[in-house]
Amino acid sequence: MTVPEPSRRSTPLRSCEVPHDCAVAVRLEVISQAKYFRGLADDAIAEIDALMQVRGFGEGAHIYTAGGPAEHLFVLAEGRVKLSRTTESGRDVVVDIIGPGQLFGTLPTLGRTDYPDSAEALTVCCVLRIRGDDFREVMLRHPQVAVTVAGDLARQLEEARHSVKLLSGSSVEQRVASALLALAAKMGEREGDSTLIQVPLTRSDLAAMTGTTTESVSRVMSRLQKAGVIETGRRWTSILNLPALRSLAA
Repeated sequence: MTVPEPSRRSTPLRSCEVPHDCAVAVRLEVISQAKYFRGLADDAIAEIDALMQVRGFGEGAHIYTAGGPAEHLFVLAEGRVKLSRTTESGRDVVVDIIGPGQLFGTLPTLGRTDYPDSAEALTVCCVLRIRGDDFREVMLRHPQVAVTVAGDLARQLEEARHSVKLLSGSSVEQRVASALLALAAKMGEREGDSTLIQVPLTRSDLAAMTGTTTESVSRVMSRLQKAGVIETGRRWTSILNLPALRSLAA
């Protein structure tokens, strides 16, 4: 199976040595996309932006560490962020990859007094953050935000139950296929018949996300490549046959 490779896939994600701020227009756009603030009027989005602090992080920088006091809720404006946790055995487990417009971190208002995970910049990032007192004020002024928060907490509980079920009863191939599909849904870019996931995700990261070993993930990824289902590079993965991957996940 010969598939023409888009030229940009042969190059890594754009990065620079110095973290940067992001423009006001970018901040307003990503805040309006964030699930808690979606649907708010433009003046409300501008009001929330005024409460946000802007922070830049270089690739590999730690944004916060698991166990630290939950002082901020974050919105990613530009870049990619990896969330991970350390198990009792000392093994790092990747729990999510965050893209622009997504929320991460937590606050006592959201039920946690400390961060349950660590956040690391996968690429150069521009991050917005809001303090707990300011977020409570936003919920008081805009009740729909509070309603959305309540629904999201219920959804997170259901997703946790689903993850336990997936890890306890699925094969490694199913888990890897499910993880790739989830990443494609969140940050995949359509290129003809393929879907490009332009994230510097290692085999170890994928193993942590699926609760298996790096060796097992490498074997599965090799089989998927030989079958023409995916193609990979140093900082990207391309899904060439989405129906086949969905069939494997099911």
